[in-house]
Amino acid sequence: MPKPTGSSGEKNLVSSRLIELRRQQGLSQRDLAHKLQLAGYDMDKNVITRIETNKRYVTDIELRALSQVLGVTLIREA
Repeated sequence: MPKPTGSSGEKNLVSSRLIELRRQQGLSQRDLAHKLQLAGYDMDKNVITRIETNKRYVTDIELRALSQVLGVTLIREA
């Protein structure tokens, strides 16, 4: 069974928001990956790049890690 994608083939809905938050905090992709690794999450720069370019699905655990490290809360769409 194929994995779901958005109407234009994207693999996640967080890419643009992730870029926005990372840039607002003055972080490079490498900086963000380093912060994630210090927090105990196994995500490197390549993972960040693939998420931001919509070439990778994002798990719920990764969403939690990103929100924790970036200091934002997750909301559930109704």
